[in-house]
Amino acid sequence: MKKTSRSLALLCCLCLPSQAFAYDGVALELGTGDSIDMVRAAYQWDWNKQWLNVGNWHVGGYWDAALGYWRGDDTPGSHRNIVDIGLTPVFRFQQTQKSGISPYLEAAIGFHLLSHTSISDQQLATAFQFGDHLGIGMRFGEKHRYDLAFRYQHLSNASIKQPNDGVSFGQVRFGYWF
Repeated sequence: MKKTSRSLALLCCLCLPSQAFAYDGVALELGTGDSIDMVRAAYQWDWNKQWLNVGNWHVGGYWDAALGYWRGDDTPGSHRNIVDIGLTPVFRFQQTQKSGISPYLEAAIGFHLLSHTSISDQQLATAFQFGDHLGIGMRFGEKHRYDLAFRYQHLSNASIKQPNDGVSFGQVRFGYWF
């Protein structure tokens, strides 16, 4: 019952109008890796900045605040579930003029806080983790509101404390921008 209540509360928060928190977009991520499955919901705040303008391309970015859930194997002495809270600045090389389908590349390094330091056979040593990712995707639809991407993400504590197994995910991400 607790899991269902938490899931419904998260879903209700995601459905609130964007003006309530002044965010610019929402996203849902699904991923798997290292015998761990994950799902994550996120809010985005666009920086509305353009750097390194080259023709019809520029570097922009956004803040990504996420809440995730990981599920791993039943390994003795380890947790099967982890809750992940993350905040990440994301840099995106994207088209300036948006028409049709607009591809992009993105890269990021952010901060994550985990509910436990072990899952499946992975020992993470610290609840604080760095999360970096590389992604390729596209924006499309009316006013480019839809965002579909594939990401490779790695989380580790950067050897702050051992053991530092880290966790890597392949992710599919769908976003909607207001």
